[in-house]
Amino acid sequence: MKHYLQHDPWCIVETDFHREFNEVTESVMSLGNGRHGGRGSFEEKYSGKTLQGNYVAGVYYPDKTRVGWWKNGYPEYFAKVLNAANWIGIDIDIDYESLDLNTCEVRDFRRVLNMQEGFLEREFVAVLKSGKELKVNAKRFCSIVDDEAGVIRYAITPLNFDAKITVTPYIDGAIRNRDANYDETFWDEVRKETGYGEAFIELRTRKTGFHVATGMCVEIEQDGVKVDYQSQPIKYEKYVANRISLDCRQGQETAVYKYAVNLSSLNYDPDTIIKEAHKSMQHITRKGFEKMLLEQKQAWADKWKTNDIVIDGDVAAQQGIRFNIFQLNQTYTGEDERLNIGPKGFTGEKYGGSTYWDTEAYCLPFYLSTADQKVARNLLVYRYRQLGKAIENAQKLGFRAGAALYPMVTMNGEECHNEWEITFEEIHRNGAIAYAIFDYVRYSGDEQYLADYGLEVLIAISRFWSQRVNWSAAKQQYVMLGVTGPNEYENNVNNNWYTNYIAAWTLRYTIEAVAKVKSLDPTKYAELIDRIHFREEKELATAQQIVEKMYLPEDRERGVYLQQEGFLDKDLMPVSDIPKGQRPINQNWSWDRILRSCFIKQADVLQGLYFFEEEFDTETLRRNFDFYEPMTVHESSLSPCVHSIQASKLGMHDKAYEMYLRTARLDLDDYNNDTEDGCHITSMAGTWLAVVKGFGGMRVGADGQLSFSPYFPSNWQSLAFKIRFQGSLLQVTTTQQNVAVTNFSSTPIRLSVLGKVITVAGEGEELVAFVPQ
Repeated sequence: MKHYLQHDPWCIVETDFHREFNEVTESVMSLGNGRHGGRGSFEEKYSGKTLQGNYVAGVYYPDKTRVGWWKNGYPEYFAKVLNAANWIGIDIDIDYESLDLNTCEVRDFRRVLNMQEGFLEREFVAVLKSGKELKVNAKRFCSIVDDEAGVIRYAITPLNFDAKITVTPYIDGAIRNRDANYDETFWDEVRKETGYGEAFIELRTRKTGFHVATGMCVEIEQDGVKVDYQSQPIKYEKYVANRISLDCRQGQETAVYKYAVNLSSLNYDPDTIIKEAHKSMQHITRKGFEKMLLEQKQAWADKWKTNDIVIDGDVAAQQGIRFNIFQLNQTYTGEDERLNIGPKGFTGEKYGGSTYWDTEAYCLPFYLSTADQKVARNLLVYRYRQLGKAIENAQKLGFRAGAALYPMVTMNGEECHNEWEITFEEIHRNGAIAYAIFDYVRYSGDEQYLADYGLEVLIAISRFWSQRVNWSAAKQQYVMLGVTGPNEYENNVNNNWYTNYIAAWTLRYTIEAVAKVKSLDPTKYAELIDRIHFREEKELATAQQIVEKMYLPEDRERGVYLQQEGFLDKDLMPVSDIPKGQRPINQNWSWDRILRSCFIKQADVLQGLYFFEEEFDTETLRRNFDFYEPMTVHESSLSPCVHSIQASKLGMHDKAYEMYLRTARLDLDDYNNDTEDGCHITSMAGTWLAVVKGFGGMRVGADGQLSFSPYFPSNWQSLAFKIRFQGSLLQVTTTQQNVAVTNFSSTPIRLSVLGKVITVAGEGEELVAFVPQ
């Protein structure tokens, strides 16, 4: 772990320049607004270790699959989230010396991500080899009000010299993805233009044909007064710039304002995209930096009113949860149903794709509870729109009759992950889609969604499960062979308990959903079964038979479910027995050694018990937790949050807190030594779950009633969070003495607190329940 970032309730603070961790800091201090974003890299030239990353939502490249040998069914490509034009660049040259923090002495360095107000600020004093000292203050943000815009204020002050300083703001489209399979570039230039203090470039992706127009406009002030300047336009291939020479006096501040826009052909006609970029630029330059910054602060204040979680008494825990909420809000806003939540968001390019099962299993509950209901609904509609592709994916693997296999990784619904043990075997992702429909309908009460979209998806997924199982004559039960469960440290196993359980559960839920829709909207049901050729009696009978006779491996002596049939053949030992210096094991052990070990990457059996805890008694939950958690290395970002929630449920408060800190500070402290690749965006929703479902004990029962059973770690003084629930906005505030529920909505709500059913009136009414001592 790394502990160089300062603890602060509202900011991520780096004091002193840590060159050795620069790529980690770039990831952590990333900015975004749901439409575009980028890493917290430097504006000026930097010759040290860095990943200049800027990304535009929905724009990707199908990088041809690279494998040693081809297997039937392999996806043709691995979709790459594209590193787009670098719009933040500003080169600084002083009398033929370039400002480069890797080659000069750096004093008084401070880099701050202000999460409360939504901007990144950096200041330092650079001592050049000539002895010249230059003070720099740089502030930038991606506007969430004008979501195609970003802006920078870059101020330089000579401290011990007068000189002519050359400032070169630029846009560089000659960039590459670090993870390109064949080291090729993904962009072609379409056109470029330069003018006085401005420049525009239009790039087009190869193969996919996305157009992105990036523009900049530059204004300059000295000592707070706007100045005219002479600029020399520069054009290279995929590069435009303005070179500006300025007379700068000792002690005089020169501020360069760089306004930028990023427009994509997802939203504009390629024939007019440059013209539209000019319009967008005129709009933001008329506003100016200070007005844009004020709007940014106000917009973030509005978000924090409903999204904030307040922890009193533990700054590290407070900073962690706010960082996770901040990055989630930067990544996805729900305004565009064509977009989804990539595992790295705008913080890096690893993994590719924009959609994993993480969205349904971890992110959906966050947006259900913190945003307008349409945002969560859009996440489900996104999958509905891609149902045809999911059916095609299944057809490629030999399934038929409308069976659907949703992709492990996708940009457009087509599978684009090409590691065989994941692409072909990690099929539990289908269950996560079904569970998300269940979760959404129960939480929101929007049963019409089943009739409009949900049932069609459930039937297609159930058709897949019905074909994927096979009858075992030896066991006289249905089995599932050759799968990989959530624990990716076991591949090609038989009867993974979680996969078998969620498959049977999906079939059971589909049977219930059919009955619900037949009753709710018989006309729509009749249209649906005719359109998809649903043979109701036969298909439901098959589903019911599988539900009743699905094989679920268990060890009755220990009273635990088996992760897979051969799990007890392993040498069982706790993680504490791994020799010091050999963790994370995925960076120190051979893959063969990992696969043969008992060590678990992330919750597997416990993932199922977390989803379906109401179907198991507390002692069953406890036995399985006690058996599996000691063998779990938590080398997936999705792991600690599930364990924290379950530990909270079981009253294991120290373990719950340990796991909470691990998920909340996973990237801030770089637990798994991989933050430099980008932050773990989708697992950040799990941090929210660890607080609200773990410490807050929030659940929605089978009867649709909301309940809370809060507690919190002994070193906390209080915990407060807000949630939206079926039209109500509630705040839950917990101290060591009591729990207060405030209803900010206009109508009363009936709920359960600490096992007691209460009604909280609206209009800010607060009702207090006392914590048993």
